Parts: sequence; C-alpha cells; structure tokens
Amino acid sequence: MGAVKRNASDCFGRDYPFGGIESRASAGTDSTPGTNKNMHNRKPLITAALAAVFLAACGAQQPQGEPPPPEIGVLVVHAKSVALIREASARLAPTRASDVRARVPGVVQKRLYKEGSMVKEGQMLVQIDPAPYRAQLAVASANLESAEASATNAKVSATRNRELAKQSLISKTQLDDSEALERSSAAAVSAARAQVQTARINLGYANVTAPISGRAGQCEATLLTTIEQVDPIYVYFDQPASDFDRLQRAQASGTVEVAQGNAAEVRVLRADGTPYPQVGTLDFSDYSVNATTGAVAFRGRLPNPDRLLLPGMYVTVRVTAGTLKSGFEIPQLAVQRDGQGSFVLVAGKDSVVAAKRVDVESSVGSQWIVSSGLDDGDQVIVSGLQMVRPGMKVKAVPADTAAAAQAPDAAPAAAPAANAQGS
Repeated sequence: MGAVKRNASDCFGRDYPFGGIESRASAGTDSTPGTNKNMHNRKPLITAALAAVFLAACGAQQPQGEPPPPEIGVLVVHAKSVALIREASARLAPTRASDVRARVPGVVQKRLYKEGSMVKEGQMLVQIDPAPYRAQLAVASANLESAEASATNAKVSATRNRELAKQSLISKTQLDDSEALERSSAAAVSAARAQVQTARINLGYANVTAPISGRAGQCEATLLTTIEQVDPIYVYFDQPASDFDRLQRAQASGTVEVAQGNAAEVRVLRADGTPYPQVGTLDFSDYSVNATTGAVAFRGRLPNPDRLLLPGMYVTVRVTAGTLKSGFEIPQLAVQRDGQGSFVLVAGKDSVVAAKRVDVESSVGSQWIVSSGLDDGDQVIVSGLQMVRPGMKVKAVPADTAAAAQAPDAAPAAAPAANAQGS
C-alpha cells in the first residue's frame, strides 16, 4: 500500500513529513484489511495532535513588545545669584588674654573671686599678706624724714656760710664744703622719697586686681589665674591658596563678586553640626601663604554674649566669600565623578539621557553650587540614577512625584516582614 505523505512547516520554516508515517504490521500480527483500515483512521488524529503541539511552541517563541522606559525623577534647574560659601575647620580663641601673677612675694591670705566666673577690670582677685610691706613703707617714711631734717640743717649752714664768706670771715674751702653738704642732703631726700614710693607700690601689689574684664581661670601656685575675654571671640581658620587665587581670578572676569572686609559673614557650626545663632564678620586675612601648608590664614570675630563658645574649641566655620552671579544649586547625589571630573545626567527634550560636565564651586548643606556646564531649564536626574545611562530613553517626572510613587512600593515590602513576625 502506498504511504500518504503530508508536509507541515513549523515557525522556524522546517518541514516535518507527517505524511511519511507508514503503517507496518509487526511480526506475528494480523494484517487483515480491517486492521489496516483502523490504522488509516488514526493517521489524521496523530497529525492533528503533532500540528497543535508545534503551533503552541511557535506561539510561545514569538517576540514580545519592548519594555517601557524607566521612570526617573528630575529637577529643573534655573540660573540665579548664589552665595559662595566656604567651609573649614576652625579653632576659637579669646580676643584678649592676660596672665595674672603675683608681683611681690608673700603668703596669699584671701582669694576674692570664684574660679571660672566673670570678673571686671580692676576687681580685686587675691590678697597677699600686707604686713611686711606696711613695715617697709614705715621704714622708708622714717628715712625720708631723717633725710629731710639733714637737708634742712645743711641748707641753713650753707646759707650762713655764704653770708660769712661775703665778709671774709671764713675760708673759701669752708664755704664749698657747706654747699656740697647742702646738695648731697637734697639728693638724699630724693632717694628717701623714691624708697617711700617703692614701698607704697609694693604694698599696693599685695592686692592683686584684674587687668582686664573676662572669665577667670583656675588658680595655680605661681600663676594666680588667667583672664580671657570671650565676648567677642576670635575664630581662626585657613583656606587653600589655590582657592583664594581662583576667587580673585573669577572676580577679575566678572563672574564672581568677592565680599570685602566686614561684608564677609562668618557662621559657626558646633561639633554636633548645629549652627551657632550669632553671625560674625571676617576680621583679618593674611597676605602671605604658609610655606608648609600652602594655605592663607584668616580670622573672624564673633559675638558671644552668652559665653557658649569657649576658647580652644574646634568648630566648623562657614564664610560667605562672595556671590556667584549665575549659578545652579543641585543635590549632591546628582553629581557623579570619574577620572575626567564631575558630571551630571540630564533628560533632554526627547527624553534621552545625556551626560554634562560641570564645575562644582562649593557646597551649601546638601546642595552643590555649579558654576558652569548646565543650561537654564535643564532636567537634572536626581533619582533612579542606577537605572539609566547616556543615550537611554527614559520617562522623566518631577523628583517629588517620583519619590511619592516609590513610597507605596516600600509599604507592601514591609508588610510580609510584619506578618512573619506576627506568625
């Protein structure tokens, strides 16, 4: 019997000879016509089943549609006048400091101030035993009186001898001796008067007073105390000479207006990052560069009425160095760096990602100040950066909208954890 041949093609264009299946009787079987008829009836069923299997495989291998572009958050930036703020580590120091020492030896009888308290100029701090110095003043006063008496007698004698010499009743030598005694007696009076003044000064030194107003420190043996004036207070810091030079060149080109003198604001951040409420000014800037550090020294002057800032504290200082006439503020997370410098990713009008090189000038909190590289109205990508690359098509939405869309996704993720804990 001739075999019926049927050719079928799959999705790859391959031919399958479904009609080439022949009915052959195996050994020991009955090859009667009835049997052959049953085999011929089964052939269409086998062919249909195989065709359905291959058609299902072809349908599963058909290419699916392209995935939608990823959704990223963008921030539209606009050029504006931006303050140039420099941050640096700084150290606080008193505006005035004075070591209080005993000017005369003696035994300290009283300490008339509390260590660590505020004192005023001229206030008595320590009293040294004055008895020895009173005695010295009394001796000096007695010596002065004796010298004055001797001087008076010498003057009277010299006056009398001058009259006698006119009458030639005494020799010239006697007159010279009497006048010399008069002069030496007068000199002795001056010396005795100086000794009295010295004794009086030493007696005054027994009462130690504050030379300046400020906070009195701890009392010691040789150094009675140290008084420091902390209102206002100085803040010392350094800035790289290269940064200083760049600001001057930017000022010359007209892109930056540098603050001069007291116009430069100085703010202080405490060790925990909280800002100090008082605002100071730049008080001094050196005109030479430290050869060791390559930095320029600066000093700010800061009000400290509550004495919250103490000398010796290390703080962070923020100085408003000037104003960038046309700059951009963008989040720090949006700025990336590679071997060539800083860059940001922006979404163009055609929703295609592009990389732009930028010049970062300074930072303000969590924002970078960009001086060049961006155009007004650029859409800077600030979220979803890990999902995009230059040349990729994206769906740009405002950054606030993207953050709100991500929030519901986080809630379901937390739900299974809560259920697991409950179980």
